[in-house]
Amino acid sequence: VQLRRPLDFDIQRIFDKLVTQRRGGWCYEMNGLLGWALSEIGFQVTRMSGAVDRAKRGDSSLGNHLVLEVKLDKPYLVDVGLGDGLRWPIAIEPGSHTQGGLDFRLEQMPDGFWRLHNHPFSNVASFDFKHERASEEELTTKCQWLQENPESPFRMAFICQRFKDDRIECQVGKIHTTITSDAKQSRVLDSLDELHENLRNNFNLDLDLAAVWQDIEAAHEKYFGEGS
Repeated sequence: VQLRRPLDFDIQRIFDKLVTQRRGGWCYEMNGLLGWALSEIGFQVTRMSGAVDRAKRGDSSLGNHLVLEVKLDKPYLVDVGLGDGLRWPIAIEPGSHTQGGLDFRLEQMPDGFWRLHNHPFSNVASFDFKHERASEEELTTKCQWLQENPESPFRMAFICQRFKDDRIECQVGKIHTTITSDAKQSRVLDSLDELHENLRNNFNLDLDLAAVWQDIEAAHEKYFGEGS
């Protein structure tokens, strides 16, 4: 999104990006491709509309996250698209879960939505979803909004996140954070060269961000103050 490269739901494009090019993606791509692959090999998959930060933003957040229901012995929530969220599926029923040493909780809200409470070290406190088939129109509309609207968090901040065996690496703007089961450590990257090196070492990304470095610096100064 930061590089203004259009993103859509085309499975062939997503397959080429994630599998052939060994790149990452956002929820519409990662959960979209996983849902397609599971369906192709015989699983019963339902695409559901998620709402990140609905607890704060209300229903305007509907459709800003794609999640999956996969039916096994019972329905399971499957989500590989929240950058520092669940690692493995969980049953769609109230309960607490520990994955990778981090604690999560799923509850059903009085309005019928389900809420996944993310671990306490995350920048995303929770997301909601309705346990029903998503409106593809809603997902498409929100996908475009997240790419085009200046208020979109993906327009406001450069974001990369990656799971490792024992930690989660996150890059949000100039701030690099390492999350483990018992700590969250952050540092500010002060130069474009430092950001490029960090992306290669921690995210296996070889990107030229010269065109957007000014925007990354400006966003950092806006939210954290000049010189921070």
